[in-house]
Amino acid sequence: MKETFAVTAAILAIVGNIPYIVDIFKGRVQPHAYTWFVWTLVTSIVFFGQVAKGAGIGALPTAAAGIFTLLIFLLSLKNGFKHVTKIDTIFLLLALAGIVPWVITKDPTISVVIAVAIDLTAFIPTLRKTWLKPSTESPLLYGSNVLRHILALLSMQTYNIATTLHSIAMLITNTTMSILLVTAKPEKESGD
Repeated sequence: MKETFAVTAAILAIVGNIPYIVDIFKGRVQPHAYTWFVWTLVTSIVFFGQVAKGAGIGALPTAAAGIFTLLIFLLSLKNGFKHVTKIDTIFLLLALAGIVPWVITKDPTISVVIAVAIDLTAFIPTLRKTWLKPSTESPLLYGSNVLRHILALLSMQTYNIATTLHSIAMLITNTTMSILLVTAKPEKESGD
């Protein structure tokens, strides 16, 4: 049964990300490069931490999502959100500074805890951007991520901080984004 949950969660990573990538090319969404860069690093850390701490097949959804996270980051360099603020840069630097303790400790559990803290910090520029311009994001990606992380949790071979913390945090952040996007008021056209 865990294999079914893991494969379904990995498929959800594909199903949720492909339309998002199409929307990037069509100019419908504008990913924040800072956030997606950090998410690429964090997903890698979490994946290896999960593998090291016995997630087994439960790490498959993280691997699938990691491939798309990297691709979206690369696409965001050209097609992403261009109105980067000073506070966005501060959150990027804070997120990157969190990598130092991970490198020093080399402990999978501590690495995942630090990675999740970094992930949450990196999420703030995208949350700010979405609050101001909800049309720059797609609820499909975040909604499918909620379901994906529920299934990812169910697919873990071993339950501990390293294997579950990331999905729990992502359930909270993706639910927040989904609610924000579904309840957002339409933006007024600017006369620029």
